[in-house]
Amino acid sequence: MVMATYAATARDHRFRFDSLAAVMAAASPERSGDQLAGIAAGSALERVAARRVLMDLPLTTFVSDALVPYEDDEVTRLIIDGHDGAAFAPVASMTVGDLRDWLLSPATDGAALAAVAPGLTPEMVAAVSKLMRNQDLIRVARKARVTTAFRNTIGGQGRLSSRLQPNHPADDPRGIAVAVLDGLLQGAGDAVIGINPASDSLANGHDLLVALDEMRQALAIPTQTCVLTHVTNALELVGRGAPVDLIFQSVAGSQAANEGFGITLSLLAEAREAGLSLRRGTVGQDVMYFETGQGSALSAEAHHGVDQQTMEARAQAVARAFGPLLVNTVVGFIGPEYLYDGKQIIRAGLEDHFCGKLMGLPMGVDVCYTNHVEADQDDMDTLATLLAQAGVGFLIAVPGADDVMLGYQSLAFEDIAYLREVTGLRPAPEFERWLQDFGLDARADTVSLARRLGLPA
Repeated sequence: MVMATYAATARDHRFRFDSLAAVMAAASPERSGDQLAGIAAGSALERVAARRVLMDLPLTTFVSDALVPYEDDEVTRLIIDGHDGAAFAPVASMTVGDLRDWLLSPATDGAALAAVAPGLTPEMVAAVSKLMRNQDLIRVARKARVTTAFRNTIGGQGRLSSRLQPNHPADDPRGIAVAVLDGLLQGAGDAVIGINPASDSLANGHDLLVALDEMRQALAIPTQTCVLTHVTNALELVGRGAPVDLIFQSVAGSQAANEGFGITLSLLAEAREAGLSLRRGTVGQDVMYFETGQGSALSAEAHHGVDQQTMEARAQAVARAFGPLLVNTVVGFIGPEYLYDGKQIIRAGLEDHFCGKLMGLPMGVDVCYTNHVEADQDDMDTLATLLAQAGVGFLIAVPGADDVMLGYQSLAFEDIAYLREVTGLRPAPEFERWLQDFGLDARADTVSLARRLGLPA
């Protein structure tokens, strides 16, 4: 590991940074998690100085100067050993500032971004995001296109998909069915119908998987279902013959944080192979679903002095290694200790989406906040609208925007309908045809749908 000292002057004041990690932390937009970790810039002037250092920093620095030691961390080894030098070549001579200019250039199109994506490390994309305004993050992310497929095709041009999240505090199948019906009637659910189980027992997970799959089959919905249980449970359920479409797991940006989740990279590889072996997809076989979120490494005391946004990008690098169908950041879920208010949540959501798209990930966002954060639903409206303009692959929605099981605020099914109305974005093509065939775009055949889900009409 290369150790270096970095310095820059702002308003005649000389600032020195003892490491690349210190530069990255000081350059980050203000957020409560970095302040809690004691690594944030001490002033706006110091933040400017750190960004000046970043601007002139060669991109090759991030290959030679590991933020988390190579020998101590399998995520770092994944990033360094998997770095695609050929894909990196077109930008290898650039500084971080040069990369920003190149990304924003009208001449740099989606094909150029896709070609260079395997050559960009998470630290590079995190660094360049720190030099960008919100509109810059939107402009670049909008150009990047990432398409994946299982029973439908997600991420296509002019499309906006959604996860239908029918969580229930008692995992009551009828309550879940009502939520599914509510979502389908408003065009939600093409990314996945995915439930967070109240109980993580294997028996409960099996019952929920069967119930969701029966609903899907009863209505012939071209989508995928998922019970968001731990990857070891998913492996066991696959072994028991449960109808597992997607393998889900929360991931973080360091080995120690992932160990706190009870996972390793080899376990994720094993799970992916198990999912692929089932061959349940129809138009594709992308079987992995990952969630990330700024602050997870810090909350696990496994951030290695690295700022939370850079650690988030490293978590996305973990996801990238396994060819996922879906990746989403849960951008306000952990609480105000990590993202204090609506402004910080909006910025973090745009950063996470930008970084993931730039690395070639099929990015979605859970636009959300906990009740004790200084934020409200107007902030969520703002972020969701900005993400739709930025080309987000999917957003998560729950009944009435209030997830009573997990105790947080997200988007409602109505919000997905609003976004499609004002942007002209459409559901996944296979799902769109299904909606039209059922007449759901006109709210027709509600009684028939309810009966087929086993509900009173």
